[in-house]
Parts: sequence; structure tokens; C-alpha cells
Amino acid sequence: MSPAAPSPVSEDALLDGRVRLLQPVEGYRVAIDPVLLAAAVPARPGESVLDIGCGVGAAALCLAMRVAEVRIAGFDSDAALVRLANENIRLNGLAERVQAMTGDLLHPPPRLEPGSFAHVMANPPFLPADRVTAPDHAGKKSARLEGAADLAAWVRFALAMLRAKGSFTLIHRADRLDAVLAQLAGRAGDILVFPLWPGLGKPAKRVIVRARKGVASPLRLEAGLVLHEPDGGFTAAAEAVLRGGAGLALD
Repeated sequence: MSPAAPSPVSEDALLDGRVRLLQPVEGYRVAIDPVLLAAAVPARPGESVLDIGCGVGAAALCLAMRVAEVRIAGFDSDAALVRLANENIRLNGLAERVQAMTGDLLHPPPRLEPGSFAHVMANPPFLPADRVTAPDHAGKKSARLEGAADLAAWVRFALAMLRAKGSFTLIHRADRLDAVLAQLAGRAGDILVFPLWPGLGKPAKRVIVRARKGVASPLRLEAGLVLHEPDGGFTAAAEAVLRGGAGLALD
């Protein structure tokens, strides 16, 4: 039997062309969520970051472009996406600081040492598998629906990988904020909730949540970011992040 033909790939751009990104033409396609996630991570030069479920490396590449000398390790259960992630890392000249590996939360890469990362970031699947009809495409299914590793497993693993007082940042659906906070309760503190408003006066569909391991400071609800003007274009504040590569001011 002849090997299956490789899936078609497109080359796209993030951060106004500063990041070149190869990704599958079909299935899950990178949008703005990983860019916003990367902008929320409070990494400083020389610190280490773990990207759980890195896909083709969009969030890792955006963070590496924003923060000089930051070191990022990412992993994903989809070996084809990991191959593209490593190709993207080379394409953007970041092989000395960014690496992608194959593995999942239940069988993580053995090179990952618990308690060794200053920061962990994640863009986990948004919905339990029993809530909606699964998409036909396997890539969309794994990106949107939880598998054997549910939200509790994502949070538990992220906190295990962090060093004391390290930060965990994730982006999730606003209507599952209660589930995210329930998993963090008693395990992390200094929690920041940062709503992403589609437009002025419109309900948030996404939230960024950041917490710190072993810290007891109370939760804070931030003003968040309005993404779109009434005409549908991005606001100046959103453009500064999505095109200009600025960080989000969560503090």
C-alpha cells in the first residue's frame, strides 16, 4: 500500500508578517486566539515557557517574537502538526529558543520536568465531547472537543509543570469560566480574568484567565479588550496586539 499523500499546507502570516506560519488547508485553522494568548503571558527574557497543545506553534512563535531570549517548549498529540511546528520554528529562525515535541497530557514527552517552568500557556479544547456533535474533520474535533484529557486534566498538568509562583495562562470560552475557576480553586491564586469583548456593549465570547501557583492573592476582574469597532474592523488596541505584537496589560 502506498503512503497517504501529505495534507495540503498554506503559508500564512501573523503579527503583520513578522511570523510566517505553515498550517493545514483543511481542519483547524489558526485565528486570533493563540495570538491573544501569547500576548497575555508575562514572560521575561531568559525565562522558560511550556505551550500545552502547541499545534503548529502559533502561540509559541508569537511569544518568542515579543520577548527576547525567552525559551519555549511545546507539545501536541498530533505528530503531523508537530512536524509543521518545527518547520515553522526553523522558518522563523527560532530553533535555538523554541522546540516542539509529540506527546499528550496523559503521556507527556519525557524531557519535560515537573516544576521547571516559569510559565505555562494553553488554548485547550473548549467543549466536553458529550455536549455537541463532533466535527467530521479530525483536526477540528481535537481542537474543539475534549478527549480523554478533560479541562481538569489540563489545569492539573499545567500546575504540576510550573515552579512555585509561576503563572498559568489560558484562553477559553466565556461560558465555561465557572469551570475554569472551579479547577483553579485551592490550587492557584492571584487569578486574573480578562474578557475579550467582540464589540462595545456585546457579551464576551472568550476570556483569558491567568493564575499563579502557590499564591493566595484574591481574584481580579480586568476591564478586558474590545476587539472590533462597529464597522467590523479591529480596534486600535486590538491592532496593537494582533498586528503590532504588543503584550496585553493584565496587571
